Amino acid sequence: MRRILLLLALTAQLAFVAGAYAAEAPAAGSSPVSQDTMDNELLQTLQNHRWVLAEASDGENLRIDVLFPPAVQPYTFTFTASMLNVQGGCNSFGGSYQINDQSQLEAQQMRSSMMACEPLLMQADDALAALLAQPLQLNISEDSPPRLQLRTVSNETLVLEGEATPESLYGPGDIIFLEVDAKQLPCRNPRNAQTSCLQVRTINFDEQGLRAGPSGPWQPFYDAIDGYNHIPGERNVLRVKRFDRGAIAGDSAPAIYILDLIVETETVPQ
Repeated sequence: MRRILLLLALTAQLAFVAGAYAAEAPAAGSSPVSQDTMDNELLQTLQNHRWVLAEASDGENLRIDVLFPPAVQPYTFTFTASMLNVQGGCNSFGGSYQINDQSQLEAQQMRSSMMACEPLLMQADDALAALLAQPLQLNISEDSPPRLQLRTVSNETLVLEGEATPESLYGPGDIIFLEVDAKQLPCRNPRNAQTSCLQVRTINFDEQGLRAGPSGPWQPFYDAIDGYNHIPGERNVLRVKRFDRGAIAGDSAPAIYILDLIVETETVPQ
């Protein structure tokens, strides 16, 4: 049975992805991010890291368990100059934001993808959306790595750990689409002792989100895709960011691959 997680072929989903990842203009009626009132160093720190949710507590300092559904990647926040994107749980959130004169993060015009998932994931998304609907007092520690604290007026608190983005380390990356076969095949990985590898091929999409042109040949994939966990029996189409590491020594991979979006998933009978 085929499960389409995010239908790239649908215009509505394409519009959401474009808005959540690329749009830089604030929504009509919202105030633009002002470089005069926002500390440049703070803005740069926000943009140069992806922020992974590590802790969440309510007003009585009790853990908000609903935000940590089992067997799911934790929520991750990313910032551009004027856009906030949140991934994890069931759906992705994206929209404009500003930081006001009281150093409060105000998320505005947040939009969400419209997938239906199991109840625990939907509950986690609802709980996070309710927190993001409030002004959140923002504080970034000077630790290494830095920690981002977001706190509501009722002392509900999110703590996120910063991970330097590949863009801040290696510059802009390339977007590629990889189809990952349901089965891993025996191989001899030259970079480690693994004896099985993912089988992948490159594919292309046109502006309407439809496959365009022939796919590339199937070949073993010797590298890791950060954020992707392969499940045997599932064929996936992934949108991946590829970053060239330049000249490096030893047997390290010359490129870094990071999952940007799971376009579709199909369960293949064994």
